[in-house]
Amino acid sequence: MMAFPILYTFRISFYEWSMSATSAPKWVGLDNYIQLVSDKRFWSATLTTINFTLIAVALETVLGVAVALLLFREFKGKSLAKTLMLLPMVATPVAMGLVWQLIYEPTIGAANSFLKLLGIPPQEWLASPSQVIPSLVIIDVWEWTPMISLIVMAGLATLPAEPYEAADVDGVRGWQKIAYITLPLLRPTIMAAALLRLIDALKTFDIIYATTQGGPNFKSETLNIYGYVLGFQYFKLGLASALIVLFFLLVLCLTLLMLWMRKRTEVYR
Repeated sequence: MMAFPILYTFRISFYEWSMSATSAPKWVGLDNYIQLVSDKRFWSATLTTINFTLIAVALETVLGVAVALLLFREFKGKSLAKTLMLLPMVATPVAMGLVWQLIYEPTIGAANSFLKLLGIPPQEWLASPSQVIPSLVIIDVWEWTPMISLIVMAGLATLPAEPYEAADVDGVRGWQKIAYITLPLLRPTIMAAALLRLIDALKTFDIIYATTQGGPNFKSETLNIYGYVLGFQYFKLGLASALIVLFFLLVLCLTLLMLWMRKRTEVYR
């Protein structure tokens, strides 16, 4: 189920093929890769993918840890708060994309209505080349921060009690416990959660396609979106396959980097 699509995509990346029944795939060697390397749109999509992923994952990790620490405490309505927190993650991404498209609507959207109450001028959001990535990051953070929180809360439940008992004896209180005991002990768990989210965020397609389809002016076009356009709109299956192979290598490199960083955090615990 995994090996065949990967190997077949790698094979097709060396061919020129329009998915036509009348013309067989034509061997072109490395021409598809050379064409991509000289394609400004490919490099723009690569930069957009990296920017979107790093910003979204960083914010989701920080907010996810904060929410997990908050929800791990005992308070009235804790179960309801956990349930509400999970709702964005279980919602259908395409449906949520359409809802957020209405929220970001420049004239009647809820986002600009809220800004108006604060005395802030209306924004173009998804229609602005400079605001489209931050707007998409907000959607992604809203949807996937709960996943980080769930993983971190599971890690919190496994922490040993001895360091906290020793800290109580030494007079350590409040935020000092979090800074010097909880977060260092949680570091491998946080790195694992960030790694899982990084891999998933790199492949984000549904939210972006449902809201912007890569626009305006290709400013939100990621490698996934560009690969879809090449393969199923331009019918350049060989070129699209070459892009997916390069994208796979990018994901692999970033994953190995995160695994190396996680290993270092475990060494220095």
